[in-house]
Amino acid sequence: MDKASVTRFTLLTIAVINAVLNMIGYRTIPDDMANDIVAVVSGIFAIYAAWKNNYLSKKGRKQKEVLDKHGLS
Repeated sequence: MDKASVTRFTLLTIAVINAVLNMIGYRTIPDDMANDIVAVVSGIFAIYAAWKNNYLSKKGRKQKEVLDKHGLS
């Protein structure tokens, strides 16, 4: 497993544990704090996805040039 897979698995595990604890009545963190955390994490993932899915970096621009050169874009 690569680093990204381990990170996703860990975050998912924490989220599931938190959801189960909330279902049985044990509040691990307040609801407003949980909403704030979700908003921040979602924003980070959105920015990361936008960066990775566009040709903004030097590597991405080189990839775009290769695609254009071979008529694949």
